[in-house]
Amino acid sequence: MLTRKNQKNGEELSILGFGCMRFPTKTGSIDEPRAIAMIRDSIEKGVNYFDTAYIYHAGRSESLLGQALSGGYRERVRIATKLPPFMVRKIEDARKIFEKQLSRLKTDYIDYYLLHMLTDKPSFDRLAGLGVLKWLEELKEKGTVKNIGFSFHGGKADFESILKAYPWDFCQIQYNYMDENSQATKDGLMLAASMDIPVIVMEPLRGGKLVTHLPQEVKKAFNDYDKDRSPAEWAFRWIWNHPEVNVVLSGMSDEAQVADNIRMASDAVPNSLSKEELSVFENVKKVMQEKTKIPCTACGYCLPCPAGVDIPACFSHYNDKYLTKDRSVRIRYFQSLGALAAKPAYASRCMNCGKCESHCPQSIAIRSQLKVVSREMEGILYRPIVGIARKFMRIK
Repeated sequence: MLTRKNQKNGEELSILGFGCMRFPTKTGSIDEPRAIAMIRDSIEKGVNYFDTAYIYHAGRSESLLGQALSGGYRERVRIATKLPPFMVRKIEDARKIFEKQLSRLKTDYIDYYLLHMLTDKPSFDRLAGLGVLKWLEELKEKGTVKNIGFSFHGGKADFESILKAYPWDFCQIQYNYMDENSQATKDGLMLAASMDIPVIVMEPLRGGKLVTHLPQEVKKAFNDYDKDRSPAEWAFRWIWNHPEVNVVLSGMSDEAQVADNIRMASDAVPNSLSKEELSVFENVKKVMQEKTKIPCTACGYCLPCPAGVDIPACFSHYNDKYLTKDRSVRIRYFQSLGALAAKPAYASRCMNCGKCESHCPQSIAIRSQLKVVSREMEGILYRPIVGIARKFMRIK
């Protein structure tokens, strides 16, 4: 496992970080024995940065990580977790959340503590006005928090404003070969590096979209250059090629992903991609940009929907229709979100409440897009046919 030095404190961080948001599941819940085994196996093989959050898996992510790190593993790793701003109305809220996080994680300190999902400068200003930064500084003086940072899902101008507004110990941004010029952008990455602020990268695969159901043109572009390198490996190596990146987070959900990512992280050094390899990405980006209709990463922040709509799944099926030209996409949409779903979760169930849009890191006009999905994926007979199918199969 390769490491890169945190330029603020000198710590050696594994270039692969374990994102604790996509653990393996079983019957709708985290498969705890598998997840714990995966975490411990990754530690034995050199991963020392684990990223979770108060809201991941409704709190189970932090609890499971705490459980996995018992028995001597805690001292070998760095824990990163996050304070959800939308749950903080007064400083007492932040204190209660933090104490619960310490309890869940079975620890008395947090290595890397983030303000979660800042989208603009006013969101930072509000927290600062409540005294959150002053409180975090007090925790840092006590050693209860080692590093203060933020994760970001807004535009370039706001990222730069927030970056300059406080002496951050680190930051976390979405960055991959498709997002080089969106959100924080490459300019934001370079600015952070110039300020000696370590950068943690999330969404390296855009929630798996840079791996699954890729257009044939993209697969061919990758395979023509190197048929033994998977789309995931291409995506990870593109990010690790940037010396300004300290850690790349991967939400690993099975043992094979852990093994493969660790293999890649054993030799991915900065500035190692050739001009020819970089040109492959330019061709791939052109194809993907032309075919992707909705820039959803399936992060799940828009959920739960009060009407029960599985928003990421709706967008995924819709994007697949254009990315893959697979004629069975509408059948899968009908089955997985309608006829065979535990509860109907298709797009036209949207009540237009707008709750989802305030939480979307990509600033997607979700309500409008769900109307488009409904129009193209359902049709006038969709709902009655779903009802008949569910009645026939005795699904409520």
